[in-house]
Amino acid sequence: MIVVTDVHKHFGGFRAVDGATLEIKEGSITGLIGPNGAGKTTLFNVIAGVLPPTSGKVTMAGDDITGLPPHTLFHKRLLRTFQIAHEFGSMSVRENLMMVPGGQSGEGLMAAWFQRARIADEERALLKKADEVLDFLTIDHLKDEKAGNLSGGQKKLLELGRTMMVDAKIVFLDEVGAGVNRTLLNTIGDAILRLNRERGYTFCMIEHDMDFIGRLCDPVIVMAEGKVLAQGTIDEIKNNDAVIEAYLGTGLKNEVPA
Repeated sequence: MIVVTDVHKHFGGFRAVDGATLEIKEGSITGLIGPNGAGKTTLFNVIAGVLPPTSGKVTMAGDDITGLPPHTLFHKRLLRTFQIAHEFGSMSVRENLMMVPGGQSGEGLMAAWFQRARIADEERALLKKADEVLDFLTIDHLKDEKAGNLSGGQKKLLELGRTMMVDAKIVFLDEVGAGVNRTLLNTIGDAILRLNRERGYTFCMIEHDMDFIGRLCDPVIVMAEGKVLAQGTIDEIKNNDAVIEAYLGTGLKNEVPA
């Protein structure tokens, strides 16, 4: 679905991404791991249009999407979440979801004056969709809660729910497990698996929790120093000497049996 070919992203003399080439297959849950500073989030930002590449190419289903802005990729149903959730804190959880779909009639001044019945119909449909999403994510009891009052894990679920409001094709998850307790992390994992298996979502996720990666992801891609270092199953990655060396004992090495 997504093919990244020899992508570079430089900041002055610093090569954050230095010739990365990889493929994210349709219907997969692909893990992207590596030590801090490996270029993972920068690569996400290039794919998702947040940053233009210095050079290289990104395609989606064969179409060149290199450098397209996030709002254009949104309409192609390519979405990403962030390590720090971006919710509208003063609005309810349900309202946060209802705001996601673009092109709503109520956004236009003339429609707001002369097409009130159409707007009301759209809002009823959005309300129904939002409630279905909240039920799917098992957070329907929070629908009227202000989003700013949610815990970190609940905010990550809300971000996942926002991708469901537009039936995303591919979602890039940036450290979805960061700061999330184990119970909520399991809930998030269950939702990702269901979206993948029942609704055909493709995911690519950056994550440091190797148990979480091992439960969800196949394949796993390892980056180091802006390049792709290795790719394989979680067991192959854990036993790859080059990967162990790249991590320098910061976590992955300790996961490998002696």
